[in-house]
Amino acid sequence: MLHIWIKKRITLRGATYHYYNVKEYGNGCIILEPRELSVPKSISARTLADMDHAVSNFKCGDVSTAIVLSDL
Repeated sequence: MLHIWIKKRITLRGATYHYYNVKEYGNGCIILEPRELSVPKSISARTLADMDHAVSNFKCGDVSTAIVLSDL
């Protein structure tokens, strides 16, 4: 059973998945496609290169100024 609230929220009873991709069309049709979240098997080479660059900057002292949180 599908029920749409005034605030565009959906109540879906008996759902077989936790997450859905939702598409709403102008004619009022709503399509729910199951979305399964998965953990990537590895970190991409680009991400590893960015991490290496950040660590080398940190070790060389090339860092931004400290953030003062006392004002918050």
